[in-house]
Amino acid sequence: NRGLLSCFVTISLSFEILVFYSYKVDGFRDKHVFITGCDSGFGNLLAKQLDGKGFQVIAACLTEKGAADLTAATSPRLKTLLLNVTDSESIRKAPPTLSCFPAAGLWGLVNNAGRSIPIGPTDWMEMEDFTKVLDVNLIGLIDVTLQFIPLLKKARGRVVNVASILGRLNLVGGGYCPSKWGVEAFSDSLRKDMSHFGVKVSIIEPGFFKTAVTSVDLINADMRRLWTRLPQHVKNAYGNTYLEDLQDFSMRMLCSADLSQVTRCMEHALTARFPRTRYGAGWDAKLFWIPLSYLPSFVADFVVKTLLPCPEEAKNNRKAS
Repeated sequence: NRGLLSCFVTISLSFEILVFYSYKVDGFRDKHVFITGCDSGFGNLLAKQLDGKGFQVIAACLTEKGAADLTAATSPRLKTLLLNVTDSESIRKAPPTLSCFPAAGLWGLVNNAGRSIPIGPTDWMEMEDFTKVLDVNLIGLIDVTLQFIPLLKKARGRVVNVASILGRLNLVGGGYCPSKWGVEAFSDSLRKDMSHFGVKVSIIEPGFFKTAVTSVDLINADMRRLWTRLPQHVKNAYGNTYLEDLQDFSMRMLCSADLSQVTRCMEHALTARFPRTRYGAGWDAKLFWIPLSYLPSFVADFVVKTLLPCPEEAKNNRKAS
């Protein structure tokens, strides 16, 4: 009897939670959403998705081609804007030039723009390699958010920040993991500060998906660039086959082609009456990476080390000991 009662209570609570998260806001056609990084990937798909549901979408693209292609694939409601999130001047000009915003303000801001390279072992990096990634993924995200906060407060709207499972668990060196950990921290602070004004903040934590950020060709080409400039003593420490082994690892990473797993989370964060604080997107995130992030550091470190190639010098030290 106790087992049946426990099962009944669990099912009832699960149903109540599902119902709780299923309540939607209304008036999509009166709500404006600003999305960065819409040339391709998550941002591009989300812009089309929200446009199809009647939202007033303002899609920020990095290139004219990206903006033109998106305009051709969507309704006349959708507006595009050329924006480089590393250019503070263009960010400051964005809100005043968007005369389409009503007096009610901006309902949603989706900070999606991002880059991954350079990535690789930390001692392959120079300071510039870190700043290239941090300027887009973290500083640019903060800069855009600060410019749009007045409009978001006016609408009591939503901020949706794209982090990553690598914002919870470090897998590679370079600026990507630090930038995504920074997105997590900034989003947590923003959520607490903006709660006083009715603005809700959600974090999207995707696993591995097939986008420009995870392009094997781009990542491997950049790792070759990093390798060629290394001093010989660093190359010797890693060994002649390390670069090839690392590139093989990047090619073996399973990336899902179903980007809608991520954009559905984004849409829920914008449309649910009670959006979640964090959304794990992708089965690899939910079943492997996020659970691994909760384990003790020595366990997570061990798992990551088994996935990545070992430098030649480390192998020799093990043999000697």
